[in-house]
Amino acid sequence: MRTYIKFLSLTFLNSFFYVSAIILSLIFILNLLTELDFFKDTDVNSFFPIYLSLLNSPTLIFEMFPFIFLISTQLFFITLFNNDELSVFKYSGLKNSKILLIASTVSFILGVLIITLFYNLSSNLKNFYLDLKSNYTEDDKYLAVITKNGLWIKDIVDKETLIINAVKIEQNQLINSYISVFNEDFEIVKNIVSSKIDVTNSEWLIHNAEIYENNEKKRIENYRFKTNFSYKVIQNLFSNLSSLSFLELIELRKNYKSLNYSLVEIDIQIIKIITFPLYLVLMTIFSSIIMMNTKQFKSSIVKISIGLFFSVIIYYFFNFFRVLGETEKINFISSVIIPLILLALINSIMIRKFNDK
Repeated sequence: MRTYIKFLSLTFLNSFFYVSAIILSLIFILNLLTELDFFKDTDVNSFFPIYLSLLNSPTLIFEMFPFIFLISTQLFFITLFNNDELSVFKYSGLKNSKILLIASTVSFILGVLIITLFYNLSSNLKNFYLDLKSNYTEDDKYLAVITKNGLWIKDIVDKETLIINAVKIEQNQLINSYISVFNEDFEIVKNIVSSKIDVTNSEWLIHNAEIYENNEKKRIENYRFKTNFSYKVIQNLFSNLSSLSFLELIELRKNYKSLNYSLVEIDIQIIKIITFPLYLVLMTIFSSIIMMNTKQFKSSIVKISIGLFFSVIIYYFFNFFRVLGETEKINFISSVIIPLILLALINSIMIRKFNDK
């Protein structure tokens, strides 16, 4: 490896790890304050909130990586500016575009490592975090999962345990459902079979319910059934996709599809992960352009402030398209790809005369 490539790569990595350490520390502190507030009225070990904060922080920092790369690139160029190393490279025949290529290549490699190693680790930690914290929430006795056998729900209403299975979900309807009701001793009270249940509200409307109770069968055309679950609650239970690794997302997508459950959110998450290295490269290029166009500013704080300003705009821009995709206002692929294309176009317009800076 040529000496200048090694030097520039190490300089960029130093900036990246320095910024990452600072952001991780801030996230940990903020997360710790949240956990302390959550457990303020609960008798737990004093180190337990710290432990939970450590488990949850990696997932939160994953969402911050685009801005970490933007700030890291700024710090990378500030280092080169302060030591006047850009001028030395320029006199040696090394163009600015070559420096940008090296920084972008390092960003891409880091991006691949992030989605293959860090993301899977953070999702496992997040899953463990949710499991631990669920023991201290009021709804820990409720459960809903999607498997290849459909939707399964465990609920407790008026001291009775409900086990519910549905083959499919169509809009606000559970299709081909079987409900078992148990008493406190977990003895069967009754079974309910229905081809269609309206779950718009927590009080379900069971159409043509077949009720098996005390060795007798009766049919009720419209049977009201009280639960703690509505269609909106069921949807929200499966919205925390950050606790699933990439392979788990693929498996969950298969289960969603067999259940006829909406695939939009999970498809957006999968595409987001796949395109994440490209997103990081585009942020690195964008940050480089900002730094080369603000060379005349002596204050590093001003340069970083400009970068942070644009990073906030980019965040809301990407988030806006994500919401459009999740609400199916636009195609889910477009909700991820369009912001990347627009950012790439902005970079291509602004990068002109980059070598002359």
